[in-house]
Amino acid sequence: MNKIADNLKKVRDNIEETCAKCARSSSEITLVVVVKSANFEQIKEVINLGCDHLGENRVQHLKIVTDDLSALAGQNPEQASICSKVNWHMIGHLQRNKVRQLLRISEFIHSVDTLRLAEEISKTASRLDICPSILMEVNCSQEPQKHGVPVGAAIHLAEQIATMPNIKLAGLMTMAPLTLDKDLVKAAFGRAKELFEEIQGEKIAGAHFKHLSMGMSQDYQIAIEHGATILRIGSAIFA
Repeated sequence: MNKIADNLKKVRDNIEETCAKCARSSSEITLVVVVKSANFEQIKEVINLGCDHLGENRVQHLKIVTDDLSALAGQNPEQASICSKVNWHMIGHLQRNKVRQLLRISEFIHSVDTLRLAEEISKTASRLDICPSILMEVNCSQEPQKHGVPVGAAIHLAEQIATMPNIKLAGLMTMAPLTLDKDLVKAAFGRAKELFEEIQGEKIAGAHFKHLSMGMSQDYQIAIEHGATILRIGSAIFA
């Protein structure tokens, strides 16, 4: 077994084991393989290994990769069938001037943290006649250098986004602090879970509000324990 396949198996096994420990089904978890540091051969490999949710944090790099995959699919019908199943997730900070380019490629955005960005997505989606799913990014670690709406302002922003006609508010996204202190990580994820449940309980966003995107290579098992439904994992697979 090669290194990527071996690493992927370890991640999937860890997800299964952690879900079993906290009485969850692994079917509740979507693994988004983050390819921002992977080369094209590695991206092809994870796709061929059955990974159909891939994440990228830069629009320009996402366009290059998807163009290259389209070219490959045009040369290989079998590869075309595999590549057609890939769902692309935009997980990085998104500038408003990149929205139109992104929505031609991806309709699942994890990083919406301002009203102006949400308005731009809704307006552009209307012109393209689509209805993308977005996650509201919340700064649950309260670190000033991080993107994300402050926890105290999150419910108000969710209420505003939920009224927009051409986007679906599908959940929340957060990042824990990069630290060896597990208590700080648990606190950030716990805060996100509480906020998620509050928005759900108040029925602000409707039935499609069901995703909690949190947990990366260093902390995804803790995220599962705190209710994550989407994990964003890159280095643990491509290291």
